[in-house]
Amino acid sequence: MFMKETTVSNQVGLHARPATFFIQKANEYKSSIWVEKDERRVNAKSLLGVLSLGIVKGTVINLIADGPDEEAAINALVELINSDFSE
Repeated sequence: MFMKETTVSNQVGLHARPATFFIQKANEYKSSIWVEKDERRVNAKSLLGVLSLGIVKGTVINLIADGPDEEAAINALVELINSDFSE
């Protein structure tokens, strides 16, 4: 299991379009991936799950992965978040 904490800093947080990019990136990996915020943990590959967390600008989240490519998955998602979801 691999875990990293990061802060969402883009203007709209993890809503609609950024959440879609996030989920597409998560689905590139075989590992099980979760997003955790305030004791709630959801599947990072589920749009409804991610949106249900209500992640806004400045929110600190934990990304957790378990599987064969867990470290690569988390590092790629953190990089995506840190780039403010730029394509």
